[in-house]
Amino acid sequence: MRRRLDTPRDAPYKSRPLFLAGLLWVLPAAAAEVGGVALPDGAQRVGENRYRTHLKWEETRKFYKTAYPPGAYPRKSIINQPGVKAEHLVNPSGKKFEGLNIYEANDEVRIFVVIAEERRKEDKQASK
Repeated sequence: MRRRLDTPRDAPYKSRPLFLAGLLWVLPAAAAEVGGVALPDGAQRVGENRYRTHLKWEETRKFYKTAYPPGAYPRKSIINQPGVKAEHLVNPSGKKFEGLNIYEANDEVRIFVVIAEERRKEDKQASK
């Protein structure tokens, strides 16, 4: 004689809650969004459109590769000096932001958001 451990149900098991939990785990955690750009969790503002992150260079690059895939958002190296690493990420649509610069100097990783020209004009008019 076989005993069932579960209670019988009329409807089949639905794994939606588990799927959603897994999806949230895979998505990158973003603390804030500035000018349409997702920032890593814990990023601190240090100036206008400039942010410092506690993540290391490779961790920051990994975050942005997940948030903005290289196939859709081209990247290029923008500086070649000893002790300084920098990369520019281009937004092809250019709607909310033109791109962003990720750079490391003096063991500190910073992010500069290049706001789109239209948004800059809107911000100037709003501040008047």
